[in-house]
Amino acid sequence: MKKQIISLSYNRDHVTSGILHIGVGNFHRAHLAFYMNNLLSDSSQNQWGICGLNLLQGDERIVKGLAKQDNLYTLTVCGRKGEDITYEIGSIIDHIWAVDNREAVINKFADKDVKIITCTITEGGYNIDKSTREFIIDDEDVQNDLVNPSNPKTVFGFVAEGLRRRMKNASGPVTFLSCDNLQHNGDTAKRVFATFFSAQDKELAAWVEQNVTFPNSMVDRITPSTTPYDVKRLNELNGTNDEVPVYCEDFIQWVIEDNFIAGRPAWENVGVEFTDDVTAFENMKLSLLNASHTVLSYPSYLSGYRKVDEAMHDARFEQLLRDYMDMDITPYVPAPKNTDLNLYKQTLIERFGNRLVSDQISRLCADGASKYPVYVMPNLGMMIRDNADMTRVAFSFASYRHYLKYKIDDKGVAFEINDPWLTTADLKMIDSDNPIDFLGLSSFTSVNLKNATSFIESYLFMVDEIKNKGVISVLDNIIK
Repeated sequence: MKKQIISLSYNRDHVTSGILHIGVGNFHRAHLAFYMNNLLSDSSQNQWGICGLNLLQGDERIVKGLAKQDNLYTLTVCGRKGEDITYEIGSIIDHIWAVDNREAVINKFADKDVKIITCTITEGGYNIDKSTREFIIDDEDVQNDLVNPSNPKTVFGFVAEGLRRRMKNASGPVTFLSCDNLQHNGDTAKRVFATFFSAQDKELAAWVEQNVTFPNSMVDRITPSTTPYDVKRLNELNGTNDEVPVYCEDFIQWVIEDNFIAGRPAWENVGVEFTDDVTAFENMKLSLLNASHTVLSYPSYLSGYRKVDEAMHDARFEQLLRDYMDMDITPYVPAPKNTDLNLYKQTLIERFGNRLVSDQISRLCADGASKYPVYVMPNLGMMIRDNADMTRVAFSFASYRHYLKYKIDDKGVAFEINDPWLTTADLKMIDSDNPIDFLGLSSFTSVNLKNATSFIESYLFMVDEIKNKGVISVLDNIIK
């Protein structure tokens, strides 16, 4: 029996693209595109459809899959109580791939109907040096784009050339809204793009300063990567033939600073929260959700688990995260207004354990070099300052080292790592037999770990224990 799908409640022929989104992936399609899909049922919002942009060769599957379906796709929202709801999503009304049509991508930035540029380019996509926190201006592709503006390779080059044409065409101001998991993501986007603009074109940099706003935002919805098995499973579940379906959890949140220079959709009508300052919300989310994901990922993977929900239904890992959130993080996370922090933490435990979502731990393990500086290091610095208990954080660092160095889990299963932002110097420190060298990774340099005596002692103990006894044995002693 075919499952009923909630179909579109609007005529896409009447919708124009007022939003230009860079990096159409699963998260975007489960988050911003979902919000817009709900909002477009109000015909007064028809000017806020989405034009998707993808820049990379690796985006071919999603680009071609969506193209075959007129950019329609299904989103299955998986409830924590065992129910799921599937939606037909049509808010992406146009989609351009730079590999096929570079000029069309660039020209779209200059479209006067586009009032908001959004992006999901991941934490690592901002090209920031992990030690200095500055934009890496001497990156080879960045240097290419500085001197070849009409033939860009990077997102910075594409945005610069597109905004330059917007400036010359007098197409009006625009808002740049980051949807990535970064602290003060709007401020970060403004800083890195402004650095590029200033190096390439002073006139453009001055125009952007007056005509582009960069509001900060906090986004949240667990959205797993979709495997070929998932595609088959979702199509069988829904009675569909969707080449690029998405599935996600039932929780969703988006908090945005209301700083839109050229207008915005009425997102508040579909659950988006607007604020003057997103700091408390993003600190709560990055420190509790994202950091907990990182703390869970490496030891659970080393123990043999491959799915987040399976690890979370092991009482030992659930206790590890509860203790980490309650004892290590809560003292440093003031709750946003009208937020029950205890309820928020309990909801996180339920979300992580959602068996219908069943996220892959390998996804959480990926790109740790970009995650530790954003999710873990800020609070770790304060913990060291306060001489707090280092047990759980040291366990995380020791597990991360073991994962990167040995590439084999406690059951003898070898695996490949996916940590593209590790530098050549980082790899040498990982290979070193001296565990202290690992603490010099570029991801960790915002805090002087080598001078943190209590952290060092706990970390060295954990390194030896994990190597000699395995992760679970160590975890048993941590939570007892």
